[in-house]
Amino acid sequence: MQNSTTYRSHLAALFSVVVWGATFVSTKVLIAHGLTPAEIFLMRFAMAYLCILPLARGRLWSDSPRDELLLLAAGICGGSFYFLTENMALEFAPASNVSLIVCTAPLWTALAMSLADRRERMTRRAVVGSLLAFAGMVLVVLNGRFVLRLSPRGDLLAFAAAWLWVFYSMAVKRLAGRYPALFITRKVFFYGLLTILPVFAFRPFAVTAEMLAQPAVWGNLLFLGLIASMLCYLLWNAAMHRLGAVRTTNYIYLNPLVTMLTAALFINERITPVALVGAALILYGMWRAERSQ
Repeated sequence: MQNSTTYRSHLAALFSVVVWGATFVSTKVLIAHGLTPAEIFLMRFAMAYLCILPLARGRLWSDSPRDELLLLAAGICGGSFYFLTENMALEFAPASNVSLIVCTAPLWTALAMSLADRRERMTRRAVVGSLLAFAGMVLVVLNGRFVLRLSPRGDLLAFAAAWLWVFYSMAVKRLAGRYPALFITRKVFFYGLLTILPVFAFRPFAVTAEMLAQPAVWGNLLFLGLIASMLCYLLWNAAMHRLGAVRTTNYIYLNPLVTMLTAALFINERITPVALVGAALILYGMWRAERSQ
């Protein structure tokens, strides 16, 4: 029974990362249709919150002000601030830089959790596996173009996004043993929405009914809101409770691989032999790291 639950948790984390890897293409389509990153975030999280609300009714608040602050931190770090810093980084730095830096989150998560919780410390085999997966992720992100142009502002924003996800993982890990995944996820959506609203004081919400009537717009918004946000955040938070922050976050190494395959299928981006080698390293490294658990 325990092995079955662990297996389902791995599938939940894998499914979430596969979907999140595909959101890159959906977001690009929406931006091409005139939506801003903040507008996309607001609509996807609002949709997710409204859909999860009937499933997580009854309890409004956590057991203590400290836990409520942790939920607020999770909403900021895994929601509003994370998406803002990541998208702002893309304005100042090449996409390869941003992808590479943001996807270092598993390494920082492992480091932070090993310092904070002895139970999350990695074995030598797990460290080697994670490093191999990281090397593969680098190859996939670069995709044969071994040129990284330094952009201090953009790179720092991407680094901030990576660490925001680390803080999100640590907050959810501390809460997961005491609250249901539905409750945590609902609160993350709520606080993510609440903390994105000040952005619209500087750039007002400008999405029109005509824009929303386009199939490409409402179709991608439904995908981002219902699948990538509501379902995947719920699955991810549940997996983190079962597997731990480090093992779950290691799945982020697959994100660039999924993005690469999705981009090749839908926007005709080329996959190089170097990227294929990177994909093999990611899969082998993750297998090796998991075998050590």
